[in-house]
Amino acid sequence: MNTLAASSYHLIRTPAELQQFVDRISREKILAVDLEADSMFHYQEKVCLVQMAGNGENVVIDPLEVNDLSPLAPLFKDKRVCKVFHGSDYDVRSLYRDFSIEIDNLFDTQLASMFLGEQETSLGAVVNNRFGIQLDKRYQKKDWSQRPLPEGMVEYAASDVFHLIPLARLLMDELEQKRRLDWVREECAYLSKVRPMENGSEPLFLRFRGAGHLPRRNLAALEGLLQYRKELAVKKDRPLFKVFSNTALLKIATEMAQTQQTIEAARCLSAKQIRIYGQSLAAIVKRANDLPASDLPTYPRKRRPSVSPNVPDRIKAIKSWRDALADRLQLDPALMFNKALMTAIAVKKPSDIQSLRMVEDMRNWQVDAFGKDILDVLCSLP
Repeated sequence: MNTLAASSYHLIRTPAELQQFVDRISREKILAVDLEADSMFHYQEKVCLVQMAGNGENVVIDPLEVNDLSPLAPLFKDKRVCKVFHGSDYDVRSLYRDFSIEIDNLFDTQLASMFLGEQETSLGAVVNNRFGIQLDKRYQKKDWSQRPLPEGMVEYAASDVFHLIPLARLLMDELEQKRRLDWVREECAYLSKVRPMENGSEPLFLRFRGAGHLPRRNLAALEGLLQYRKELAVKKDRPLFKVFSNTALLKIATEMAQTQQTIEAARCLSAKQIRIYGQSLAAIVKRANDLPASDLPTYPRKRRPSVSPNVPDRIKAIKSWRDALADRLQLDPALMFNKALMTAIAVKKPSDIQSLRMVEDMRNWQVDAFGKDILDVLCSLP
Protein backbone atom coordinates (compact mmCIF):
# COMPACT_ATOMS: atom_id res chain seq x y z
CA MET A 1 0.00 0.00 0.00
CA ASN A 2 1.25 3.49 -0.75
CA THR A 3 2.52 4.88 2.55
CA LEU A 4 1.81 8.51 1.64
CA ALA A 5 -1.86 7.67 1.07
CA ALA A 6 -2.09 5.94 4.43
CA SER A 7 -0.39 8.66 6.42
CA SER A 8 -1.78 11.85 4.87
CA TYR A 9 -5.54 11.53 5.29
CA HIS A 10 -7.69 13.59 7.66
CA LEU A 11 -10.71 12.03 9.41
CA ILE A 12 -13.71 14.40 9.49
CA ARG A 13 -16.02 13.75 12.43
CA THR A 14 -17.82 17.05 13.06
CA PRO A 15 -20.11 19.32 10.99
CA ALA A 16 -17.65 22.20 11.42
CA GLU A 17 -14.78 20.16 9.98
CA LEU A 18 -16.96 19.12 7.05
CA GLN A 19 -17.93 22.72 6.27
CA GLN A 20 -14.30 23.82 6.46
CA PHE A 21 -13.31 21.07 4.03
CA VAL A 22 -16.07 22.06 1.59
CA ASP A 23 -14.97 25.70 1.76
CA ARG A 24 -11.37 24.74 1.02
CA ILE A 25 -12.15 22.32 -1.81
CA SER A 26 -15.04 24.04 -3.61
CA ARG A 27 -12.76 25.84 -6.07
CA GLU A 28 -11.16 22.61 -7.28
CA LYS A 29 -11.90 21.40 -10.83
CA ILE A 30 -11.54 17.68 -10.10
CA LEU A 31 -12.25 15.58 -6.98
CA ALA A 32 -11.92 11.87 -6.23
CA VAL A 33 -14.73 10.09 -4.37
CA ASP A 34 -15.33 6.63 -2.88
CA LEU A 35 -17.67 5.10 -0.29
CA GLU A 36 -17.65 2.29 2.24
CA ALA A 37 -20.97 0.71 3.25
CA ASP A 38 -22.18 -2.14 5.46
CA SER A 39 -24.34 -4.15 3.05
CA MET A 40 -22.58 -7.37 4.03
CA PHE A 41 -23.60 -7.02 7.67
CA HIS A 42 -27.02 -5.34 8.00
CA TYR A 43 -30.49 -5.60 6.51
CA GLN A 44 -30.81 -1.88 5.80
CA GLU A 45 -27.47 -0.97 4.30
CA LYS A 46 -26.03 2.50 4.81
CA VAL A 47 -23.01 4.55 3.84
CA CYS A 48 -20.45 4.37 6.64
CA LEU A 49 -17.60 6.43 5.17
CA VAL A 50 -17.20 8.93 2.34
CA GLN A 51 -13.63 9.36 1.09
CA MET A 52 -12.63 12.39 -0.99
CA ALA A 53 -9.38 13.72 -2.40
CA GLY A 54 -8.39 16.88 -4.23
CA ASN A 55 -5.81 19.66 -4.23
CA GLY A 56 -3.37 17.41 -2.38
CA GLU A 57 -5.89 16.85 0.43
CA ASN A 58 -7.23 13.41 1.35
CA VAL A 59 -10.19 13.20 3.76
CA VAL A 60 -12.38 10.48 5.20
CA ILE A 61 -15.83 11.70 6.28
CA ASP A 62 -17.69 9.71 8.94
CA PRO A 63 -21.47 10.08 8.27
CA LEU A 64 -22.28 8.06 11.39
CA GLU A 65 -20.89 10.98 13.40
CA VAL A 66 -21.47 13.85 10.95
CA ASN A 67 -25.15 13.07 10.37
CA ASP A 68 -25.75 16.00 8.00
CA LEU A 69 -23.83 15.78 4.72
CA SER A 70 -25.89 18.47 2.99
CA PRO A 71 -22.83 20.79 2.66
CA LEU A 72 -21.52 18.28 0.11
CA ALA A 73 -24.64 18.44 -2.09
CA PRO A 74 -23.81 21.66 -3.99
CA LEU A 75 -20.29 20.37 -4.63
CA PHE A 76 -21.55 17.14 -6.17
CA LYS A 77 -24.15 19.03 -8.20
CA ASP A 78 -21.66 21.61 -9.51
CA LYS A 79 -21.07 20.75 -13.19
CA ARG A 80 -17.81 22.73 -13.16
CA VAL A 81 -16.29 20.16 -10.79
CA CYS A 82 -15.46 16.71 -12.15
CA LYS A 83 -16.20 13.96 -9.62
CA VAL A 84 -14.05 10.87 -10.20
CA PHE A 85 -15.33 7.46 -9.06
CA HIS A 86 -14.31 3.91 -9.88
CA GLY A 87 -17.29 1.61 -10.46
CA SER A 88 -19.77 4.32 -9.51
CA ASP A 89 -23.17 2.65 -9.98
CA TYR A 90 -23.51 1.54 -6.34
CA ASP A 91 -22.01 4.79 -5.02
CA VAL A 92 -24.37 7.01 -7.05
CA ARG A 93 -27.40 5.08 -5.78
CA SER A 94 -26.15 5.11 -2.18
CA LEU A 95 -25.40 8.83 -2.07
CA TYR A 96 -28.88 9.58 -3.36
CA ARG A 97 -30.58 7.09 -1.02
CA ASP A 98 -28.86 8.17 2.18
CA PHE A 99 -28.18 11.88 1.62
CA SER A 100 -30.28 12.97 -1.43
CA ILE A 101 -26.98 13.86 -3.13
CA GLU A 102 -27.14 14.12 -6.92
CA ILE A 103 -24.06 14.13 -9.12
CA ASP A 104 -23.30 16.25 -12.15
CA ASN A 105 -20.08 15.84 -14.18
CA LEU A 106 -19.14 12.32 -13.11
CA PHE A 107 -16.14 10.45 -14.52
CA ASP A 108 -15.92 6.72 -13.89
CA THR A 109 -12.39 5.32 -14.23
CA GLN A 110 -13.67 1.75 -14.44
CA LEU A 111 -15.93 2.63 -17.37
CA ALA A 112 -13.05 4.56 -18.95
CA SER A 113 -10.82 1.50 -18.60
CA MET A 114 -13.44 -0.65 -20.30
CA PHE A 115 -13.63 1.77 -23.24
CA LEU A 116 -9.86 1.52 -23.54
CA GLY A 117 -10.15 -2.24 -23.88
CA GLU A 118 -8.74 -3.17 -20.47
CA GLN A 119 -9.48 -6.78 -19.53
CA GLU A 120 -9.13 -6.37 -15.76
CA THR A 121 -10.94 -3.26 -14.55
CA SER A 122 -11.03 -3.52 -10.74
CA LEU A 123 -9.37 -0.56 -9.05
CA GLY A 124 -6.55 -2.74 -7.78
CA ALA A 125 -5.85 -4.14 -11.26
CA VAL A 126 -6.01 -0.76 -13.00
CA VAL A 127 -3.79 1.01 -10.45
CA ASN A 128 -1.30 -1.85 -10.55
CA ASN A 129 -1.29 -1.86 -14.35
CA ARG A 130 -0.91 1.92 -14.69
CA PHE A 131 1.31 2.81 -11.73
CA GLY A 132 2.81 -0.49 -10.58
CA ILE A 133 1.24 -0.04 -7.13
CA GLN A 134 -0.37 -2.91 -5.25
CA LEU A 135 -3.42 -1.74 -3.28
CA ASP A 136 -4.17 -3.31 0.08
CA LYS A 137 -7.55 -5.14 -0.07
CA ARG A 138 -7.55 -6.97 3.27
CA TYR A 139 -10.36 -4.80 4.72
CA GLN A 140 -12.62 -4.98 1.68
CA LYS A 141 -15.26 -7.20 3.32
CA LYS A 142 -15.10 -5.84 6.88
CA ASP A 143 -17.99 -4.29 8.80
CA TRP A 144 -17.66 -0.56 8.15
CA SER A 145 -20.44 0.28 10.61
CA GLN A 146 -18.37 -0.72 13.64
CA ARG A 147 -17.16 2.13 15.84
CA PRO A 148 -14.49 2.96 16.67
CA LEU A 149 -12.93 1.94 13.36
CA PRO A 150 -9.41 0.53 13.57
CA GLU A 151 -6.86 2.95 12.13
CA GLY A 152 -5.84 0.39 9.53
CA MET A 153 -9.36 0.34 8.10
CA VAL A 154 -9.49 4.13 7.83
CA GLU A 155 -6.08 4.12 6.12
CA TYR A 156 -7.35 1.50 3.70
CA ALA A 157 -10.42 3.61 2.88
CA ALA A 158 -8.28 6.72 2.32
CA SER A 159 -5.93 4.85 -0.01
CA ASP A 160 -8.76 4.03 -2.44
CA VAL A 161 -9.13 7.67 -3.56
CA PHE A 162 -5.44 8.55 -3.45
CA HIS A 163 -4.72 7.46 -7.03
CA LEU A 164 -8.04 8.32 -8.69
CA ILE A 165 -7.24 11.83 -9.93
CA PRO A 166 -3.92 11.00 -11.63
CA LEU A 167 -5.57 7.84 -12.98
CA ALA A 168 -8.50 9.83 -14.39
CA ARG A 169 -6.22 12.33 -16.09
CA LEU A 170 -4.18 9.54 -17.66
CA LEU A 171 -7.29 7.74 -18.91
CA MET A 172 -8.82 10.96 -20.25
CA ASP A 173 -5.68 11.59 -22.31
CA GLU A 174 -5.73 8.06 -23.72
CA LEU A 175 -9.44 8.28 -24.52
CA GLU A 176 -8.90 11.63 -26.24
CA GLN A 177 -6.17 10.10 -28.39
CA LYS A 178 -8.54 7.31 -29.42
CA ARG A 179 -11.42 9.79 -29.88
CA ARG A 180 -13.50 7.99 -27.27
CA LEU A 181 -13.59 10.55 -24.47
CA ASP A 182 -17.01 11.85 -25.56
CA TRP A 183 -18.28 8.24 -25.54
CA VAL A 184 -17.30 7.81 -21.90
CA ARG A 185 -18.60 11.23 -20.87
CA GLU A 186 -22.02 10.46 -22.32
CA GLU A 187 -22.13 7.04 -20.59
CA CYS A 188 -21.07 8.69 -17.33
CA ALA A 189 -23.87 11.24 -17.67
CA TYR A 190 -26.38 8.37 -17.86
CA LEU A 191 -24.65 6.59 -14.99
CA SER A 192 -24.96 9.66 -12.77
CA LYS A 193 -28.77 9.43 -13.05
CA VAL A 194 -29.20 5.87 -11.69
CA ARG A 195 -31.34 5.63 -8.56
CA PRO A 196 -32.00 2.95 -5.90
CA MET A 197 -34.89 0.61 -6.58
CA GLU A 198 -38.09 1.21 -4.65
CA ASN A 199 -39.58 -1.86 -2.97
CA GLY A 200 -43.19 -0.67 -2.92
CA SER A 201 -45.91 -3.25 -2.38
CA GLU A 202 -45.00 -5.53 -5.28
CA PRO A 203 -44.52 -9.25 -4.64
CA LEU A 204 -40.95 -10.10 -3.71
CA PHE A 205 -40.78 -12.83 -6.35
CA LEU A 206 -40.75 -10.17 -9.10
CA ARG A 207 -37.09 -9.48 -8.28
CA PHE A 208 -36.10 -13.07 -7.67
CA ARG A 209 -34.11 -14.85 -10.37
CA GLY A 210 -35.83 -18.04 -11.47
CA ALA A 211 -39.30 -17.14 -10.21
CA GLY A 212 -40.66 -16.69 -13.73
CA HIS A 213 -40.19 -20.39 -14.46
CA LEU A 214 -42.26 -21.64 -11.52
CA PRO A 215 -45.88 -22.87 -11.69
CA ARG A 216 -48.37 -20.68 -9.82
CA ARG A 217 -48.58 -22.85 -6.69
CA ASN A 218 -44.80 -23.00 -6.38
CA LEU A 219 -44.75 -19.25 -6.89
CA ALA A 220 -47.10 -18.83 -3.92
CA ALA A 221 -44.75 -20.94 -1.81
CA LEU A 222 -41.75 -18.90 -2.93
CA GLU A 223 -43.47 -15.61 -2.07
CA GLY A 224 -44.31 -16.90 1.41
CA LEU A 225 -40.71 -18.02 1.93
CA LEU A 226 -39.34 -14.68 0.73
CA GLN A 227 -41.67 -12.73 3.02
CA TYR A 228 -40.63 -14.91 5.96
CA ARG A 229 -36.94 -14.38 5.18
CA LYS A 230 -37.48 -10.63 5.01
CA GLU A 231 -39.20 -10.61 8.40
CA LEU A 232 -36.31 -12.54 9.96
CA ALA A 233 -33.74 -10.28 8.29
CA VAL A 234 -35.40 -7.14 9.63
CA LYS A 235 -35.72 -8.64 13.09
CA LYS A 236 -32.10 -9.82 13.18
CA ASP A 237 -30.76 -6.82 11.20
CA ARG A 238 -28.91 -9.13 8.85
CA PRO A 239 -28.63 -9.17 5.05
CA LEU A 240 -31.14 -11.44 3.33
CA PHE A 241 -28.45 -13.80 2.02
CA LYS A 242 -27.19 -14.38 5.55
CA VAL A 243 -30.62 -15.63 6.66
CA PHE A 244 -31.35 -18.08 3.83
CA SER A 245 -29.71 -18.27 0.42
CA ASN A 246 -31.72 -17.72 -2.74
CA THR A 247 -30.74 -21.20 -3.89
CA ALA A 248 -32.21 -22.79 -0.75
CA LEU A 249 -35.55 -20.99 -0.98
CA LEU A 250 -35.90 -21.70 -4.68
CA LYS A 251 -35.27 -25.41 -4.10
CA ILE A 252 -37.79 -25.62 -1.25
CA ALA A 253 -40.41 -23.87 -3.41
CA THR A 254 -39.60 -25.94 -6.50
CA GLU A 255 -39.93 -29.22 -4.60
CA MET A 256 -42.89 -27.96 -2.54
CA ALA A 257 -41.18 -29.34 0.56
CA GLN A 258 -43.96 -29.12 3.14
CA THR A 259 -42.46 -31.24 5.92
CA GLN A 260 -39.26 -30.92 7.87
CA GLN A 261 -38.18 -34.28 6.48
CA THR A 262 -38.57 -33.23 2.85
CA ILE A 263 -36.67 -30.01 3.53
CA GLU A 264 -33.90 -32.05 5.10
CA ALA A 265 -33.88 -34.41 2.11
CA ALA A 266 -33.48 -31.41 -0.23
CA ARG A 267 -30.08 -30.74 1.38
CA CYS A 268 -30.28 -27.00 0.89
CA LEU A 269 -30.15 -25.88 4.53
CA SER A 270 -27.78 -26.61 7.38
CA ALA A 271 -28.83 -28.91 10.21
CA LYS A 272 -28.99 -25.88 12.51
CA GLN A 273 -31.26 -23.97 10.12
CA ILE A 274 -33.58 -26.95 9.80
CA ARG A 275 -33.72 -27.40 13.57
CA ILE A 276 -34.59 -23.74 14.17
CA TYR A 277 -36.69 -22.85 11.11
CA GLY A 278 -37.67 -26.16 9.50
CA GLN A 279 -41.22 -26.27 10.90
CA SER A 280 -41.96 -22.66 9.96
CA LEU A 281 -40.65 -23.10 6.41
CA ALA A 282 -42.63 -26.32 5.92
CA ALA A 283 -45.80 -24.65 7.23
CA ILE A 284 -45.40 -21.83 4.67
CA VAL A 285 -45.18 -24.33 1.82
CA LYS A 286 -48.16 -26.28 3.18
CA ARG A 287 -50.27 -23.12 3.28
CA ALA A 288 -49.37 -22.43 -0.34
CA ASN A 289 -50.28 -26.01 -1.24
CA ASP A 290 -53.72 -25.57 0.39
CA LEU A 291 -54.58 -22.29 -1.36
CA PRO A 292 -57.54 -22.39 -3.77
CA ALA A 293 -56.49 -21.97 -7.40
CA SER A 294 -58.23 -18.57 -7.56
CA ASP A 295 -55.86 -17.19 -4.89
CA LEU A 296 -52.62 -18.27 -6.54
CA PRO A 297 -50.32 -15.51 -7.84
CA THR A 298 -49.49 -15.17 -11.52
CA TYR A 299 -46.11 -14.10 -12.79
CA PRO A 300 -46.68 -11.13 -15.11
CA ARG A 301 -45.73 -11.73 -18.72
CA LYS A 302 -45.03 -8.96 -21.16
CA ARG A 303 -46.78 -9.55 -24.41
CA ARG A 304 -44.29 -9.46 -27.20
CA PRO A 305 -45.38 -7.13 -29.96
CA SER A 306 -45.73 -8.69 -33.36
CA VAL A 307 -42.65 -7.95 -35.44
CA SER A 308 -41.59 -8.46 -39.00
CA PRO A 309 -40.28 -11.96 -39.82
CA ASN A 310 -37.19 -10.18 -41.16
CA VAL A 311 -36.16 -8.96 -37.69
CA PRO A 312 -33.99 -12.02 -36.84
CA ASP A 313 -32.02 -11.53 -40.06
CA ARG A 314 -31.51 -7.86 -39.22
CA ILE A 315 -30.30 -8.74 -35.71
CA LYS A 316 -27.89 -11.30 -37.15
CA ALA A 317 -26.52 -8.77 -39.63
CA ILE A 318 -26.11 -6.03 -37.00
CA LYS A 319 -24.44 -8.48 -34.62
CA SER A 320 -22.01 -9.64 -37.29
CA TRP A 321 -21.08 -6.03 -38.07
CA ARG A 322 -20.81 -5.18 -34.37
CA ASP A 323 -18.57 -8.14 -33.56
CA ALA A 324 -16.18 -7.24 -36.38
CA LEU A 325 -16.14 -3.62 -35.21
CA ALA A 326 -15.48 -4.57 -31.58
CA ASP A 327 -12.67 -6.90 -32.67
CA ARG A 328 -11.08 -4.10 -34.68
CA LEU A 329 -11.38 -1.64 -31.78
CA GLN A 330 -10.39 -4.32 -29.23
CA LEU A 331 -13.47 -3.64 -27.11
CA ASP A 332 -16.11 -5.81 -25.48
CA PRO A 333 -18.88 -6.17 -28.12
CA ALA A 334 -21.64 -5.66 -25.50
CA LEU A 335 -20.04 -2.36 -24.54
CA MET A 336 -20.52 -1.13 -28.10
CA PHE A 337 -24.08 -2.37 -28.75
CA ASN A 338 -25.80 -4.75 -26.35
CA LYS A 339 -28.37 -7.35 -27.35
CA ALA A 340 -31.40 -5.25 -26.33
CA LEU A 341 -30.20 -2.28 -28.38
CA MET A 342 -29.44 -4.38 -31.45
CA THR A 343 -32.93 -5.88 -31.21
CA ALA A 344 -34.51 -2.42 -30.86
CA ILE A 345 -32.66 -1.21 -33.97
CA ALA A 346 -33.73 -4.29 -35.92
CA VAL A 347 -37.38 -3.86 -34.92
CA LYS A 348 -37.49 -0.14 -35.70
CA LYS A 349 -35.40 -0.45 -38.88
CA PRO A 350 -34.48 3.25 -39.05
CA SER A 351 -33.96 4.65 -42.53
CA ASP A 352 -32.06 7.80 -41.58
CA ILE A 353 -29.87 9.24 -38.84
CA GLN A 354 -32.70 11.11 -37.15
CA SER A 355 -34.88 8.00 -36.78
CA LEU A 356 -31.83 6.06 -35.57
CA ARG A 357 -31.41 8.60 -32.77
CA MET A 358 -35.01 7.91 -31.74
CA VAL A 359 -34.31 4.23 -30.99
CA GLU A 360 -34.71 3.64 -27.24
CA ASP A 361 -31.41 3.68 -25.30
CA MET A 362 -29.44 4.74 -28.37
CA ARG A 363 -26.56 7.01 -27.41
CA ASN A 364 -25.45 10.04 -29.39
CA TRP A 365 -21.88 8.73 -29.56
CA GLN A 366 -23.10 5.51 -31.15
CA VAL A 367 -25.02 7.42 -33.81
CA ASP A 368 -22.25 9.94 -34.45
CA ALA A 369 -19.49 7.34 -34.72
CA PHE A 370 -21.34 4.42 -36.33
CA GLY A 371 -24.77 5.60 -37.45
CA LYS A 372 -23.97 5.57 -41.17
CA ASP A 373 -22.51 2.05 -40.90
CA ILE A 374 -25.65 0.77 -39.16
CA LEU A 375 -27.89 2.24 -41.84
CA ASP A 376 -25.69 0.68 -44.52
CA VAL A 377 -26.03 -2.72 -42.85
CA LEU A 378 -29.82 -2.41 -42.78
CA CYS A 379 -29.97 -1.16 -46.38
CA SER A 380 -27.86 -4.09 -47.59
CA LEU A 381 -30.49 -6.61 -46.51
CA PRO A 382 -33.19 -7.80 -48.92
